Amino acid sequence: MKKKILIISGGISKERKISIQTGREVAKELNKNGYTVKICEPNKKLEQVVKIFKPKIIYNALHGQFGEDGYIQSILETFQIPYTHSGVIASAKAMDKEISKKIFIKNKILTPKYIKYNFDISKGKLNSLIKKRLNFPVVIKPINEGSSVNVFICNKKEIHQKIRKLRSYREILIEEFIPGREIQAAILGKKKLGAIELKPKRKFYDYEAKYNTKAKTEHIIPVNLSQKKYNELMKITLKAHNLMGCRGVSRSDFKFYKNKFYMLEINTQPGMTKLSLVPEISAHNGINFITLIKIILQDAATNK
Repeated sequence: MKKKILIISGGISKERKISIQTGREVAKELNKNGYTVKICEPNKKLEQVVKIFKPKIIYNALHGQFGEDGYIQSILETFQIPYTHSGVIASAKAMDKEISKKIFIKNKILTPKYIKYNFDISKGKLNSLIKKRLNFPVVIKPINEGSSVNVFICNKKEIHQKIRKLRSYREILIEEFIPGREIQAAILGKKKLGAIELKPKRKFYDYEAKYNTKAKTEHIIPVNLSQKKYNELMKITLKAHNLMGCRGVSRSDFKFYKNKFYMLEINTQPGMTKLSLVPEISAHNGINFITLIKIILQDAATNK
């Protein structure tokens, strides 16, 4: 008899819908392959479900806040049952865009310049600061969201209107806008899995471009890079994965501009939906969906 797998999906983040899709796709594939599977929300009943179901492994299918930032991982640690994807510290570091940027910079990984902003200075002073350090246009984003939630590209005229939309966050990042190609690369276990290029029809690869089929984002695989540049990309991706202390699978987002890779962020719990990139990269490299899931399950662990 194959192992019992408890899948945690849903949650309360802005990526709830995507998490539910990820959980369903993983459950469907495991059920087809003889596993005993249960899907559960990360709510007050979680501990009770774990005690009754007695899973051998917990598959963390959550995305975004409370699922990808070390919060749920710290709860899972108390069960002393192996769980998938990165642990508490790696998750917290990767989800915090300022902390991860500092790690990239310290370790000579090129990343866009940025300012941390906590709504504490006037419009005029902010404009001057941006002009001095970054120049327009800029990207504004929350420090701890995923899937490009509440990310905007802004010129000087519209920045303050867009910033008002992020008032519910205590602080945000204002980042240098890097034009160029959108390329994402993945690590599976300790190995370089591969890369994919995205050509969005929208302004950039935002939430709609990622998850809405009507957005008609073009997926290009293999990526049109020389072998030398491709090797460089994958080397940076593995370096970032290891620096953060990730396990299981991670996907890193890059802009490729003037022959340089700019690391935007690293995702410790990439989606597993029909439009998700990691299953597509895996399939292109000869790893089918169930094998991908099995490798992620094999890397499940606790921090203790």
